[in-house]
Amino acid sequence: MAETAQTTASTTVDPAEIERFSRIAEEWWDPAGKFAPLHRLNPVRIGFVRDRAAAHWQRDALSGQPLVGLDLLDIGCGGGLLCEPMARLGARVTGIDAAERNIATAAAHAAGQGLAIDYRATTAEALAAGDRQYDVVLALEIVEHVADVDLFLATCGSLVKPGGLLFLSTLNRTAKAWALAIAGAEYVLRWVPRGTHDWKKFLKPSEVVRGLRGGGIHAEEIVGIVYSPLTRQWSFHKDDLDVNYMLYGTKAA
Repeated sequence: MAETAQTTASTTVDPAEIERFSRIAEEWWDPAGKFAPLHRLNPVRIGFVRDRAAAHWQRDALSGQPLVGLDLLDIGCGGGLLCEPMARLGARVTGIDAAERNIATAAAHAAGQGLAIDYRATTAEALAAGDRQYDVVLALEIVEHVADVDLFLATCGSLVKPGGLLFLSTLNRTAKAWALAIAGAEYVLRWVPRGTHDWKKFLKPSEVVRGLRGGGIHAEEIVGIVYSPLTRQWSFHKDDLDVNYMLYGTKAA
């Protein structure tokens, strides 16, 4: 959830965001801690990536390891909440985050699980400068925390191999999103620390699609992610993009 690490003009770095997530890095793997919302959200995110990637490469999503042989990059990986399940699905996983404390937490937890994940304290633009590309790139719950959205989205696209996939999730800039994701989640329910989100940095789907197009990514599907207070679970809703939404796109071969 924290992408950045340089202070030049061409960077997605937001030092305040890095500091905010660094302060709570030790809590990444506490399902009842400050990252509890991500733990609850993880099953639907994992399923979306697994199913679309399996369909794209014509594999059985329920085969156990449908991502075998694929190189996957998780940008803004935080403590590794997505990296570890992606590795278990068979992918060769690289996780990057600008916050060194996040990377330390992620690496220690992966080692304890016996998982080989390549964690690096770096940024998307620094990685892209090395001409490395991946079959699958994840940018989940991060674009609303970066300093330069257009640069970030174009960089994400450049990291995808021709014929590969990019997955992104974020929050819509709507009144409903302010009411639920900020007023509700931060001040009433206290799901996340106050100040975690800035409504002005939320992005409309059209803005994300346009930005990804600059990186050669064509959006294939956009779905809303809706929380039910009755079941306390998240689910997809194709017609409700008002708050959380997730998309995937392809890069021409």
